[in-house]
Amino acid sequence: MNWIKDTYETLENTTEPGVITGKAPESGGSAGRVEATGRSVMLVTREAFDYLDRNIEDATVAVQGYGNAGSVAAKLIDDLGANVVAVSDSSGAVYNADGLDTRAAKDHKRETGTLAGYEGATEELTNEDLLTLDVDLLVPAALENAIDGDLAAEVQADMIVEAANGPLTPRADDVLTDRDVHVFPDILANAGGVTVSYFEWVQNRQRFYWSEQRVNDELETIITNAFEDLVDTYENTGAPNFRTAMYVVAIQRVVSAAEEAGIWP
Repeated sequence: MNWIKDTYETLENTTEPGVITGKAPESGGSAGRVEATGRSVMLVTREAFDYLDRNIEDATVAVQGYGNAGSVAAKLIDDLGANVVAVSDSSGAVYNADGLDTRAAKDHKRETGTLAGYEGATEELTNEDLLTLDVDLLVPAALENAIDGDLAAEVQADMIVEAANGPLTPRADDVLTDRDVHVFPDILANAGGVTVSYFEWVQNRQRFYWSEQRVNDELETIITNAFEDLVDTYENTGAPNFRTAMYVVAIQRVVSAAEEAGIWP
């Protein structure tokens, strides 16, 4: 992203840091951008537990995928007092019923390139094993379509917060809805990254840069307000699940904007 910005500015003989987002802070990027996606996953998780009147303290959590989104989400959910018992990457999953040190697991992956062999684990599992663990919360943070209809029938988690893009197939959504497993969709849960990219553009336009605390505070306000819109729509429209309710919110906003715009003759 730094290179794209620099190339554009060189070719156009201008200074325009807002031409692209996701830059390093030294090149006009925003503080808080690296952790933003995982942070929004944590915020939605916190709000979901509160909405469902469940205590996040010592709740068991499994996270599939330990890249940026998954590892940050695991760390921040751990900080809420939850018990992250399993995490995975492409090599497989590591498990400890007493909980994993999410930061140490990330350090091990950074040093070795894999979660395999992490000393804090008592057992190694497959990614499919992780997805079907009996936990309070499952966070799929890796591949699209990781959970299909057949696997959804075996999911034992009470709640799913999507950190990846499209980790459930439509059939999996139907199965989980029928089983009363609450799924909080990617369109909200992983929106932190694109939201802070917008903050980056705003800062670039203003030529005034925010502290990381301000970035995090602004992100929290947007995500928690969006969560309130989601549950209000879910409760008031009879939507079968939270994903449908989120689409209703989105479509209503488009309709309202179109109606307010008027008709140009």
